[in-house]
Amino acid sequence: MTLPDMRFDVTAPATPLADLGRVHLIAIGGAGMSAVARLLLARGVSVSGSDAADGPALQALRTLGARVHLGHDAGHLAGVDTVVVSSAIREDNVELAAARAAGLRVLHRSQALASLMAGSRRVAVAGANGKTTTTSMLVVALDAAGAHPSYACGAEIAQLATNAAIGDGSVFVVEADESDGSFLAYRPDVAVVTNVQPDHLDFYGTAERVEEAYAAFVATVPADGLVVACFDDPGSRRLAQAVRSCGGAVVTYGYEPGADLRVLSTEPDGLGTHSRFVLDGVEHSLVLLVPGPHNVMDACAAYLAAVHGVGAQPDAVLAGLASFSGARRRFEVRGEAGGVTVVDDYAHNAPKVAAVVSTGADLVRRAGSGALHVIFQPHLYSRTRDFAVEFAHALAPADHVVLLDVYGAREAPVDGISSALIGDPLRELQGERSVLVGPGREDAVAAVARSARPGDLVLVVGAGDVTGLAPLLVQALSRAASATSTDSSTTSDGGAR
Repeated sequence: MTLPDMRFDVTAPATPLADLGRVHLIAIGGAGMSAVARLLLARGVSVSGSDAADGPALQALRTLGARVHLGHDAGHLAGVDTVVVSSAIREDNVELAAARAAGLRVLHRSQALASLMAGSRRVAVAGANGKTTTTSMLVVALDAAGAHPSYACGAEIAQLATNAAIGDGSVFVVEADESDGSFLAYRPDVAVVTNVQPDHLDFYGTAERVEEAYAAFVATVPADGLVVACFDDPGSRRLAQAVRSCGGAVVTYGYEPGADLRVLSTEPDGLGTHSRFVLDGVEHSLVLLVPGPHNVMDACAAYLAAVHGVGAQPDAVLAGLASFSGARRRFEVRGEAGGVTVVDDYAHNAPKVAAVVSTGADLVRRAGSGALHVIFQPHLYSRTRDFAVEFAHALAPADHVVLLDVYGAREAPVDGISSALIGDPLRELQGERSVLVGPGREDAVAAVARSARPGDLVLVVGAGDVTGLAPLLVQALSRAASATSTDSSTTSDGGAR
């Protein structure tokens, strides 16, 4: 397919790693770019990079041997052979413009990853929702099964304490980003599609173009490869049917009858789950430390990719999945104070938000008391405009919702587009429950700290800088609990209140 506004030919053959020379990464501290930098360094490539501000990611890369500059300057390209960028880097960036003018090789992040994957058995995990968790689960499961894969993930895998590494096995697992069409670069032997849903319409324009992109992605799988697809998601199911009709190998998973791997039951177990599934007539038990049916689905995708796609031993894979403790910002517990638990999650489209909020609501309901508070930061003006009502329905199970202003990221503000587009229909859905729209960050934290009570759960949700509120909430809740304790002590000692 011809992708809209594509700045890079990601369908071109990958550049051999030995031909890259010295590599410079613009905005090297981002999650995706830092993963590429780590892998290049591990392969012995000379790496430099630049970013606007310092932070832990840059410090870690310096420790690994990268030369990192703060700020962007054309002088940083001295001696560089290849420049790597993400789609977020504009053509007028001073370093990118200088690289183009000098005729240097300029690669998209995905193309650099494709160079690193050469010679490996390649597994690429794609989907609107769940790809980070599925990738993380697959890496942990393969490691437990002795496959020791190389990998690049969109978030730090908690128990491995990194988002990327070179393993000593033959498998390379990559999280494949569909947002800009760059997932066509990988040509995986095993392609996992967790779901095909309309998102990133700022790039694709229509839902039909989104489906065409996924069709192009699975078309890059070789004839002897495998597609793992979610049967319960209509878009993914249509994709699986199309691949099968062309003679391709497909294995599906889901709760619905007709899935090759069918989940028979899922029961909550503390913050985790215990499920049963059947595959090829054999029933298996799946134990997870993470909550929610959506995580069960991600684990099933990881299981099929590991066992059917890579050939790992099933029991070892299940044991690895049972040990999985999560990925950063994927229902990550950030702290507890005064009996209130604070969870941080990266969910930023409506289905992801719905999965996170429904999981939180179920945990509160099973606890038998308490309320669910959600601080949500809409991500992108275009996404807020296109899916405001869907976001309202996703947030509706919460008892209290605080809607921050839209985080524009790469987009400029748009007149008439604000978090109120979500708040208005949400108020109609929630009835007597509270909805606060547009407070500042300090006011949002203060509002939740005032209203939260022991037994409550607070979700901090979004792909922007809302994650910074999680530790502030824990601190505010701790102060509130201390103040309450002091007041109670004063009262019990006969003091006046």
